[in-house]
Amino acid sequence: MSYKRKQCLREPRKPQKNRIEKNPLDNVISLRISDQEKKTLEKLTKATSKSVSDIMREAMELWKSKRRRLCLEV
Repeated sequence: MSYKRKQCLREPRKPQKNRIEKNPLDNVISLRISDQEKKTLEKLTKATSKSVSDIMREAMELWKSKRRRLCLEV
C-alpha cells in the first residue's frame, strides 16, 4: 500500500529578524548639573507635567532651531 502525502498550501516563511529590536529611545545620556539647575528642572517638570527627558529633547530642538536661524541670517 502506498500513501500519498497531502500537499499543504502554506505561506512562505518570513526571514527572522533579530529577536531584539532596538527601541529608538533606548539611548541614555548622563550629565552633571548644579543644584540650582536640578531645582529648575524639577520646577519645570511639575509646572509642565513633562518628564526631564521630554524637557531636554525640547531644549535640544530649540537650540538647533536657534542655531539654524543664526547661520541663515549671517
